[in-house]
This record gives sequence, C-alpha cells and structure tokens, in this order.
Amino acid sequence: MQDHSVSRHHQHQFDEGNPLAQKRILIATILTASMMVLEIFGGWFFNSMALLADGWHMSSHMLALGLAYFAYRAARHYSKDHRFSFGTWKIEILAGYSSAILLMVVAIFMAFQSIQRLFNPVEIFYNEAIPIAILGLIINLICAWLLHDDGHHHHHHHHHHHHHHHEHGHQHHDLNQKAAFLHVVADAVTSVFAIIALCAGKYFGWDFLDALLGILGAILVAKWSLGLMKETGKTLLDAEMDHPVVEEIREVIAEFPQYVEITDIHVWKVAKGKFSCILALETDDISLTADQIRQALSIHDEIVHISVEINILKPTYIPRETLA
Repeated sequence: MQDHSVSRHHQHQFDEGNPLAQKRILIATILTASMMVLEIFGGWFFNSMALLADGWHMSSHMLALGLAYFAYRAARHYSKDHRFSFGTWKIEILAGYSSAILLMVVAIFMAFQSIQRLFNPVEIFYNEAIPIAILGLIINLICAWLLHDDGHHHHHHHHHHHHHHHEHGHQHHDLNQKAAFLHVVADAVTSVFAIIALCAGKYFGWDFLDALLGILGAILVAKWSLGLMKETGKTLLDAEMDHPVVEEIREVIAEFPQYVEITDIHVWKVAKGKFSCILALETDDISLTADQIRQALSIHDEIVHISVEINILKPTYIPRETLA
C-alpha cells in the first residue's frame, strides 16, 4: 500500500522576495556608476593610471550590482510562472553565483595589474588622485551600509509528543544581496589600500606600496569570492543533507509509537530558511497516513513542502507446523 501526499492546491512560490534589498541595490548601482565615471575621467585627465584602473575596476562592481538588481526583478516577474516548480528564488542565487565568478575575475585582474605595476612603476599625480580616492571610499561605505544584511534569526519552539522543548536558532541570509555587498566591500578595501598607498607615496616616496597593497587586496577579494561560490553553489546543487533540519525530521519520525522507518529522504532549500522534503517510509501500521506525518512535521515551520510515501509491510507468513 502506498499513500502519496498530493496537495489539491500546489504552491510554487515559497519566498516573499526582498523589495527593500532590490531598492537599495538600485541606489547603490546608481552611486557606483556615478563614482565610476568620475574616477575614469579623473584618471584620464590627471594622467593617473592608479585612479583609471580603480575606475575600470569599479565598473565590474557596477555590473555585479546591476546583475543583482535584475535578478530580483526577474524573480518577481516570474513568481506566478508555474514552470518553476519550487518558485523563482534560485534566480537570485544564480545571480549571486555569477557575481562570485565575476568577483574572482576582478581579483585576478587586480593581481595581474599590481604585479605588472610592481615591475613597471608609473608616475602618479598624488594631489589629484587622493581626493578622488577618498570620495570613492565614502561612496563605497554608503553603499555597504545600504546593502548590509545581518540576516534574521529564526527561532523555533518545538513541542514534541513527549513534551520535550527544543529551541533552534537559524540565521538566514539573502545570498544575492550578500554578493552585492561583497562587491562593494571589495571596492571599499581597494579604496582604503589606494589611499594608504597614495599617501605613503606622496609623503614618504614609497611608490612600491601601491602595487603591494594591490596584491594583498586581490588575495582578500579572491578569498571572499571562493566563500560566496561555495555558499551559493551548495544551494544551486541542493547539497543540504547535512543541514540540522534533516536530523530534526528523523527525530520526529523516531518519536512515533508504532514501527515507522525512513527508507528514503530528500531535503532541499526552496527559499531563505525554507525547505522541501520528500519522505519514503515503511511501517506495519495500516492506519498510519501521510497527513499524520505532515502534522507531526508541522512543528518545524521551516519545512514548507512535504511529500510522503508510506509502504505497508506485509505480515510474515509462518507455517503452523513450525510453531508446533
């Protein structure tokens, strides 16, 4: 016997979106674009290769911010499209992953340019470059403040059949917003390094410091990029079976008084802090239903979609002469 959970009304959108983040990213994109134009023209006009390079470097971040913004737009636009079985949230995650790749390209470009400058130094017009670099840092700090996401802590108060009390705290991040934030922070770090290098070059004659700090900045940006790739890649590949929610599901099933065993389980993320679950169970209790399983699992409000298959064990036939 099999009992499949087939809902009469299928819900495909599990994420409410993030309109505030979308608005803030748009503002950050406009600010970054304005600063990019100023740095490129300033670098060209004052013959400052460092400033010109930083302007082109900022253009990649502007592209990443624009990508994040349009990912939000696309996710909202297709939110009612039933071709997306589990909603459009992963459009944002895909944008975050793409942004991480772009961030790595920026890191490689920064490292290459810095090494090149170390062996082939260029003349820098410090008096003109320093004020623009400081303004760039201010713009980056404003954008970082706009895009900073602490994540919201999700606390679950779970009352089990035997009146055990559990409290779980999970922190959920908007990975698309995090990707945009990391781009801005990366740009802010390079601005800080640029200011330090420009001041050291102007007042102490340490022209080499510009290239060395550029290499250090590239290493930091590459590290952030790898971390973001791993985080977004894990979600895109549904690598969630090590999440605590899987053990929570097993604990709920183990608390049933009758014999119920999980023979197959699949859990994956469908929104920030929300999961879908497919369970295959075996039991010798013909009265056990999928609704009872879903009701038991409802104490975990992060599980928003549950499909259950129940297989009833056939009674073992024992010949009468064996019992004699």
